[in-house]
Amino acid sequence: MTEPLLEARDLVKRYGSVEALRGASFTVRQGEVVALVGDNGAGKSTLVKCLSGVEQPDSGQILVSGRPVTLDSPAAARAHGIETAYQDLAVAPDLDPAANLFLGREIRRPGLLGRLGMLDKAKMRTRAAEQFAKFGVSLQDLSVPIGSLSGGQRQSVAVARSVAWADKLVFMDEPTAALGVVQRKRVLDVIRRVRDTGISVVLISHNMPEVLSVSDRVEVLRLGRFSAAEATLEDLVGAMTGALSQEDAS
Repeated sequence: MTEPLLEARDLVKRYGSVEALRGASFTVRQGEVVALVGDNGAGKSTLVKCLSGVEQPDSGQILVSGRPVTLDSPAAARAHGIETAYQDLAVAPDLDPAANLFLGREIRRPGLLGRLGMLDKAKMRTRAAEQFAKFGVSLQDLSVPIGSLSGGQRQSVAVARSVAWADKLVFMDEPTAALGVVQRKRVLDVIRRVRDTGISVVLISHNMPEVLSVSDRVEVLRLGRFSAAEATLEDLVGAMTGALSQEDAS
């Protein structure tokens, strides 16, 4: 069997007297959607922060493609092909979708104009349209401010932006939160398309039916540790609450 794309071994993270992670181990393989679920306070956000370079674990080891790495910043994670789409979207509402896709990675015009800071907006829109089409993101007009789009469209742009720059893995934190039924379906379709390109997805979600519909594998985090669970709604809830096995709560 090939090495996991991303692996966390026995991660421990403390905030003062609070132990958010208590020896958590987690793996992601290429081209799969892994759902990371757990009750509030289970340690999901802490784990994702450690694996995306926002926080550093107090002990334990992180490996990418079998090699130990130090993810001491989001830039370090991005250098290893790891991107994150956060729940709060982090989009610039006054900018158009193409400008949001290239936010922080803008294409400058060639020659003197580029050195003076002029952006090549036409090239950015062309490449953005290709990227959106690749992942099934339907936008009628790439020139309007993203703030005027629907919630599902804004979320799809945020997801596409992360995937555009990831070549290994994307963390998606509650990507369908506060969306309607049709909008949620569109975002889930984007996630499936991302997986089909060979990029792995770690999906953090409280929506159990969605988790089961889109994920290849489910990992349950409880009290800073992982609990094994069969992929049924009842067993997932049992693992999250500790009802599945008293041993998980020890």
